[in-house]
Order: sequence, then structure tokens, then C-alpha cells
Amino acid sequence: MPAPSEFLQFIDSNADGFIQRLSDAVAIPSISGDPVHRQDVVKMANWLNGQLKSYGVHTQLVDLGKHTMDGQELSLPPAILGRIGTDPTKKTVLIYGHFDVQPANKSDGWDTDPFTLVVHEDGRLIGRGSSDDKGPILGWLNVLQYHHQNNKELPLNIRFCFEGMEESGSEGLDDLVRKESQPGGWFNGVDCVCISDNYWLNTRTPALTYGLRGLAYFKLTISGPARDLHSGVFGRTVHEPMTDLIALMSKLVDVSGKILIPGVDEMVEPPTESEKAIYERLDYSVTDVEESAGGQIALSASKVDVLMGRMRYPSLSLHGIEGAFSGAGAKTVIPAKVSGKFSIRLVPPQTPELVEPLVIQYLTSEFAKLKSKNMFSIENLHGGKPWMADHKHWNFEAAKIATRAVYNQEPDLTREGGSIPVTLTFAESLGVNVLLLPMGRGDDGAHSTNEKLDRSNFIEGTKLLGTYLYELATIPKV
Repeated sequence: MPAPSEFLQFIDSNADGFIQRLSDAVAIPSISGDPVHRQDVVKMANWLNGQLKSYGVHTQLVDLGKHTMDGQELSLPPAILGRIGTDPTKKTVLIYGHFDVQPANKSDGWDTDPFTLVVHEDGRLIGRGSSDDKGPILGWLNVLQYHHQNNKELPLNIRFCFEGMEESGSEGLDDLVRKESQPGGWFNGVDCVCISDNYWLNTRTPALTYGLRGLAYFKLTISGPARDLHSGVFGRTVHEPMTDLIALMSKLVDVSGKILIPGVDEMVEPPTESEKAIYERLDYSVTDVEESAGGQIALSASKVDVLMGRMRYPSLSLHGIEGAFSGAGAKTVIPAKVSGKFSIRLVPPQTPELVEPLVIQYLTSEFAKLKSKNMFSIENLHGGKPWMADHKHWNFEAAKIATRAVYNQEPDLTREGGSIPVTLTFAESLGVNVLLLPMGRGDDGAHSTNEKLDRSNFIEGTKLLGTYLYELATIPKV
């Protein structure tokens, strides 16, 4: 069933108000990975909860307990559960999103304050969280606003699950999902799941995503001296933690992207020719990845190899060093303790539980070869399993019809390189199909500087979310 023309007109007519609401959301620095901003994540939860309730959604803020971050015990931000519609003759869809964001400082290289939404003359809505994932969450709010203000009944029942720890491993959420999937729980009776928390492959073609890589995130720490030392006094006289750390980090991945930890790459079977053909058909090029990255730095000139590197193969990335001097000037210090952070994106059949022992065994062995007197430790900060779904399911078919209606294009069917840990938990706990329906473009720069969501994607993406609900309501369950 197509979305009403009045709905599409409402979205166009109220675009400026929707953008102002996005500005209000971006202004809350809900950084889940920084204890200093924990109360901002809670503030964001309360703000979003208020928005949902104003449009007739029955909600509950759920206490997820406590956790330890950087040696501090903190209360986890609450999850938001929502319910609107209880008609047993209608389908019920569960919608997931997250209201926390990645860290951002203007000094990282942002052109503007990351937490002040900038409406650029070319249509870019620039601000942390605009694309990941506040914009898509607000897309659902826009849909609810139309129905509430116009006294229109939604075409199906909706359940919501919004969290504030996705960027930090979704701590506490898996147990909640499993509990609420039981008889009598908030999610009992859900027919399918929709998540809007990823991106098109490029800037041209809408996409539906049926696979995600998993994640295993590690912190490798080397310590030795009781305090930072003067390099003029102690240089070449003691084992330096930074020297050991750099030596170990250099043994994790080579410049071609090959993972050097024995057994990790080897878990994954090589692709068949028919599988390669799937990637060949996607509307994507090496130029697309280089434009998105902002430099001519692709690892291969082959489109298929680049796509498989993003979607089908595991990858290992080095993220940063904690404890080292990084300020302006030339401080001649030997750090007493440094930690290197890196992660591995996982693909089936890999899991964090299978990969972690390989990482620990390898790095322990490599550290022993250094014959250093420093101390070595490694911890797994968080992780999640990879996920794949049936893209021929009626949930996906409804999204395909909606995409054609809004964009007049056939969507790309993609596997995504990123990770949304709870996706697999929904699929396993509920036993239903999970769809990823992205709003943003491939050049949005989520997790990077100058993150943006294009105005056209925000407005047309809102239309897509609403149209999907109408198509989902009437498509046969076959």
C-alpha cells in the first residue's frame, strides 16, 4: 500500500522544523565512550523519551545497571522501550536506533563545532550524530509527528528500542532484548525488525543491507617506569614502553591490509566466482571509495577486491595510542605507560570468542621475543558477532517497493563493513527477519570529522521510512 500523498506533502512542508529538531539533538554531546559525558547521554535519553511520548508512544526508560570504564564504575544510560498500536490484525515491526555518538572535538580537524549543527548552502547538515544515528531516529519521529498531528492511524503496530551505548559495545542491551523477547515482554509478537544505522555504498544509489561485520576491540598496554622519564637522562638506558608498543602494533597488519595474526584470515573461505559476480553488479567504483575517503588511497584498482575488503573479509585497524605525548611543541618525554587500541572487523564464521585467544597468544609470543623488562597486558574492550539475513524475505521486499516509490531506483543489496552488535541478538532472540534500511550516503563521514547528513537524504529518507511502514503493512507474509 503506497504512503498517502498527504504524508509526503507534510514531510516537505515541515522540513525546516525537522532540521531544527535535528539541531537540538546534535547539540547534546551524548558521547558514550567518555565518562565525562555520561550525563549528556542520559540527557539525550530523556529528550528522546519526551519526544516519543509527545506523539502518543507509550514508553519505559529501562535501567541497564552499571559497568566499569577507564577504572570508574558508571551507571549505564537507560534504554528506551516504546509501544504504539496493539491491533492483533496488524503486523508489528520493531524499530531500533541509538542516541549516543562518537567522541568529537574541533581540534580533531572539524571545520566547525561538532555539536552545533551547521546547515551548509550545498545542503549538508554537518554535526556529530547527524548521520549516525540521530538523523535516522528523528526520521522515525517525523513519521510519528505526521500521524499524531493529523489524527491518522499508523498502518501497523510499532515497537521501539533505542539505546545509548551502541558506540561502546551496546553493554547491557543483549540481556534486555532476550528478556523482552519472552512471552509478555515488550517485543513478544514482533513480526520483523528494521534498523536505520548505516549508509549507501555511494552518493547515488539507495541500499538495503543484509549483512554486517562483527567486531573485537582490544587495548594493548605496556608499562615500566614509575613515572614519565627525561629522554636525555634515560634514553638508551632503559626499556621504553613506547618502543615496545610500536614494535607490537607493527606486527598486527601489513600495508596491504593482510592480518598478520596467524589463524584469523585463514578462518574465512575464499569467494566463489558466482559470489564475486554479486559484487561486480553493485553500483560502486574505486573512485567512490576514494572520494569518500578524501584521497586516492584505495588498496586495489579492482572494484570487486575493494568491495570484498569492506564487506566480505575481516580487517584490522590501528586506532590510537593512549598515554603518549601528542600536544603542540617538542616535549622530550619517555612515557611510563602507553596503550595501543586496535580492532578487528569480523565476518562469518568468526566471532569475538574465536578470535580473542588467537590475538592474545600471538601478542604474548611477540612480546616475549622483545626480551623487554616492561610489563605487558591486553584486554578486549568490547565486541559483537557478524550477522547475515535473507534479502528475499517479505520485510526486504517491502523496503524494495518503498525505495522504488521514493527514489525511483532499484536499491543496491549490500553487506556492510561496520558493526551493530545488537542486530544478531534481535535475529536470534526473536527468530524474525532483520532489515537494515540506511538513510545516509556513503560520504557522510560517520565517526570522522565533519560528519554530515544531506538535507535531501534526511527529508527523502523520512519519506522512505514512512513509505516502508505502509508497504510492510500490506505485503503478504510469504
